[in-house]
Amino acid sequence: MLRYLLLTFGLAVLGLLVWHIGPGNIYDAASRLGPGALVVILIPSLIMYVIEAYGWRMVLGPSAQSVPFWRLLAIRTAGEVVNMTTPTAYLGGEPLKAYLLKSYNVPIAEGAASVVIAKTTMTIAEVLFILMGIALGFWILGAGSSAGQSVAAALVSVGLLVCSIVGFVFIQRRGLFASILGMIRKLGLRIRSLESQEEHLHSIDQTILNFYSHHQRAFYASTGVYFLGWMAEALEVFVILYYLGGPTDALSMISIGALAVFIKGGTFFIPGSLGAQDGGNLLLLKAFSYSDVTGITFALLRRFRELVWIGIGLLCLALVGKGAVRQVGERHE
Repeated sequence: MLRYLLLTFGLAVLGLLVWHIGPGNIYDAASRLGPGALVVILIPSLIMYVIEAYGWRMVLGPSAQSVPFWRLLAIRTAGEVVNMTTPTAYLGGEPLKAYLLKSYNVPIAEGAASVVIAKTTMTIAEVLFILMGIALGFWILGAGSSAGQSVAAALVSVGLLVCSIVGFVFIQRRGLFASILGMIRKLGLRIRSLESQEEHLHSIDQTILNFYSHHQRAFYASTGVYFLGWMAEALEVFVILYYLGGPTDALSMISIGALAVFIKGGTFFIPGSLGAQDGGNLLLLKAFSYSDVTGITFALLRRFRELVWIGIGLLCLALVGKGAVRQVGERHE
């Protein structure tokens, strides 16, 4: 019920923003973009998906050789569409990724461990990207301005996120799933589905621990690759604002891209971050001296990109899911 209330509220906020700024003004700004520009706007996100799939491949271990890269990209895209369309803190698609890897003879322990580790390296890279954007925001906007104070508040929030990541890595080293089971038992709860898989869960924990103990270089390399993927956000900001006719200096593009990522991540509890992400992007661009029209058009063009990738993700989900079911069936014949 809460999910639908938040979705309705987000739609209402987005509608009010469009109405306040003026649909005609937004249409005039968007009409300057032709089909070619819309295709170009999608290129940075394509680069991001490819880079991030490679970052995942780096922590997959020996099993990576049995999965063609384009298949790994399709599996990741399928998982991300679940993350994008469900209010699960961008975690709902992660178990799906591990499941889809099974059809390529990747042991479930290795697949699940790679998903956990890749999510960790991606989040660390995301925090580094956001911190860089905050630092640039302070420098460009000035710490004393109202926009600078908003950036300072973002810095406090990111500090909490850093502590959470440190805690998450610490728990992984002690046994992530064992810790979860232990906590559930201390609460006096019994979840049979988890208890029946306890041996497999301990196997995943051991695989994660082995990775951290013997593959630290791969961990750092994956983090660096994911950081490059996040930098594609800045490229997308540049491309959109270039076509909208606004100024596009490199440092501002990085700061806007990083702070936009922060806004989206902070509103995960709203389905699709609807309304909150759009209003946040509008205020963000106003802080960097862009007009209301440019700000809301920028937000709507990013929504266009998300809708395209949701469509691609659903197609990938249908293709790789069908392939996984077929291969499992062939093994049982």
